[in-house]
Parts: sequence; structure tokens; C-alpha cells
Amino acid sequence: MSETVINARWIAPVDGRRRWLENHAVVVRQGRIAAILPRDDAARAHPDAEVVDRPHHLLIPGLINAHTHAAMNLMRGVANDLPLMPWLQEHIWPLEGQFMSQAFVADGTDLAMAEMIRGGTTCFNDMYFFPDVAADRVDRAGMRAGIGMILIDFPTVWAANPDEYLDKGLAVRDEWRHHERIVTPFAPHAPYTVSDGPLTKMRTYADEMDVRVHMHVHETAHEVNNAVEQHGQRPLARLDALGLLTPNLLAVHMTQLTDAEIERCAAAGVHVIHSPESNLKLASGLAPVQRLRDAGVNVALGTDGAASNNDLDMIGEMRTAALIGKIAGDDAAAVSADAALEMATIAGARALGIADETGSIEVGKAADLAAVDLSALETRPVFDPIAALVYSASREQVTDTWVAGRALMRDRRLTTLDLDDVMQRTDAWADKLAAFAAAQTKS
Repeated sequence: MSETVINARWIAPVDGRRRWLENHAVVVRQGRIAAILPRDDAARAHPDAEVVDRPHHLLIPGLINAHTHAAMNLMRGVANDLPLMPWLQEHIWPLEGQFMSQAFVADGTDLAMAEMIRGGTTCFNDMYFFPDVAADRVDRAGMRAGIGMILIDFPTVWAANPDEYLDKGLAVRDEWRHHERIVTPFAPHAPYTVSDGPLTKMRTYADEMDVRVHMHVHETAHEVNNAVEQHGQRPLARLDALGLLTPNLLAVHMTQLTDAEIERCAAAGVHVIHSPESNLKLASGLAPVQRLRDAGVNVALGTDGAASNNDLDMIGEMRTAALIGKIAGDDAAAVSADAALEMATIAGARALGIADETGSIEVGKAADLAAVDLSALETRPVFDPIAALVYSASREQVTDTWVAGRALMRDRRLTTLDLDDVMQRTDAWADKLAAFAAAQTKS
């Protein structure tokens, strides 16, 4: 029976019991964690196993990026220093209208996955067009993902109307529902782009199938104020009236919240996905993360798309979440390093409904892991490896990434994606998008 023993200086299980273990090993068998033992005990008990020594590394659960638009990596930096609605309406939507295709999504998703793997991310939760194509790329690359069944009122190259979005999304679900690494939540874009009828129909499906719903909610004050003007109520109240505030809802951003709304989300079991760097860049606001956590709300972490971040760096996202969480909470103890790591791992797994499978280093779970070299000058000395990870480390210090025991990166070398090929395809798209943007500027 093939086994691998991964030796590490530190292991952060994120299991709610131990902050870290020192000089321990994780034993991997058939893609799952078979044992967690002191290093010498693992060597004696598994003498024939392949051994991966990482003597200066912190081994963590694979990071879970709980909110992405992966293919938007091809639009990284295309429009900067703008608020959300001008950014969307004047730049992103016109580009999508011109270039959106199966090839765009395939190449953009590969670019995003290469970046995420190199940063220790093993799972991402996506919301974008052509989810069938994205699922195929995930399958090929070996990552784990939530592939959203996108829903929006207006026509796109993917679907002409809400009924077609739902039909095509459900077809994607049927195709991938038994895949061991892919789940398929519904992905209605936002309250301001999806009307009551489609949301009600989708909610019925979600309730019947017990499927997650991944949606931008309360992203900006402008969104909330417009909703009050148009509907006479705030977006969360409208979603509540439609029966959508349940443990299946993954509410992304949530920067504009009253105490009563926080209490309602906690009572309903809503998951919140925090995207701090995108919120900062678009000046959308600060989510009250510590207040949400104190109320008992599960808060996970996501980067948003690289067009508004401009990266998919979950280590950087942890640092930003911890730092601005202290400002938002007016408390230096708010959103600790441990809390940030939890948000980037097991909280994301809980949000996606896959916490029994991944999100922590525990016997029986899938071996979704990342090794971070803390021997660099920039992370020395190491008094607390979790604090070193969150406050000092960079994604370039990730050396190895495994999903279900399979090395997707070993010693900084991608094993399932051809880096040169990904970059060549990216450069070809960059030329096309740049030419279009230049022509738009002249006209």
C-alpha cells in the first residue's frame, strides 16, 4: 500500500484543540490523512513510506479561497482606482461582452489555479460564466472547487434569461455531482441583478437539493441605499422575506450591517465570506468581522477576482483581514492570527459544506495540505509559527501544495499545469484586451 510521510518542523492542525505540533509528521495513504505522529514514531511505524522532509516548514491545511471569479484573472489590472459600479459598468461588463467565451474561461481559470496553487490554496469557490468549462479545468488540474451555477437577470453569452441560467446550471450540477473534488452551489450574482421571481425559483431548488447559495450581499452603502429606494427595504431583509437566510447562504462582502442584521444572520446560520482587499481597493467598506464572529457567525475568507484585488494571495488576504479587523473592531486583539488562519481554512470548508472532507489536518480527512518555508530571513526568528505565517510570510515561501494527497506543486514546481503554456496563453489574451481597451479610449 503506497504511503507518504510528510515531516515538518511545525504542523498547524486548525482542529480547535492544538495550535501547533512541533517535529511531527502527517502520514498520507490513498489520498487521506492516516495518522499524525511524532516524526520518529512515524519513521518507525512506516519504514517503507515515501518520505518528504520539510525541516524548516509549517504544514497547514490547504487554504480555501471562498470567493473567486477565477477567469477574471485575465482582466487583472484592466481598470484600477474606481468604485464598484463604474468599475463594473464602464470597464468589466463591456470587456466581458466582447471577449467572454469558453476559451476565455478555460485560459483564465488555468491562470487563476496556477496562481492559487503557488500560494498554497487547494480549494476555491467560483462564480462566473461557463461553469462547465471551469469544472473541467478543475478536474484536469486536480484542485478542489465549488463551481457556481450562475444566475443573473440579463442575457449573456452563457444564457439568455433566468430560466436558461437555471437549466444550464442544473445540467452542470448533474454532470459533476458525484465528483469527489467538486461541489456546485447556486451563484446568483447580487440582489440588484437578480429579481424576486428567479430568486424564489432558485430557492426552491436549493431547499429541495440542500445546495449552497453563493451571492454578493451588502457590498456597498450605495447598493443598500438603492435597494431601500427601489424596494423599501434593505437587501438582507428582502432576501429574508424570500426565504434565503438559511445555513445554505454564503453572503459575500457584507460591509454594511446593523447589529440587528448580525443577530439575524447568526440566528439563521448564514455564512459570511470576507474579501478584505477587494473591499479596500473598491472603497466598499469594512466588514465587522469580529462582531460577526462574536455573534457566532461562521466567517470565511476569499480574495474576490483578480480584476479587483489584484491577486489571489490568501496569505496576504489573511494578513489584511487580521489588520483591518483590528481597526474595524477598535481592538488590537480582534481577528487574531489564529482566527485569520481559521477563516482561510476550516471556516471556508464549513461554508461550502465540505468540513468533513477538508479544512483541517485530522485523521480521516483528505490530505489537502500546504508547506510554508519559515527559514527565510523575513520570517526569522520564529517564536510563533502561526503568527509568522499571517504577519510575516509571503506566498513565495509556499514550497508544496497537495490535494487529496497528490502534489500539485513540489519544491515550487507545478506538476499538473504547464507554467510556460499558461503564461503564453495569458499574454495572447492580454494583447487582445489591450487592443480593445485602446480602441474604446479612442472612440
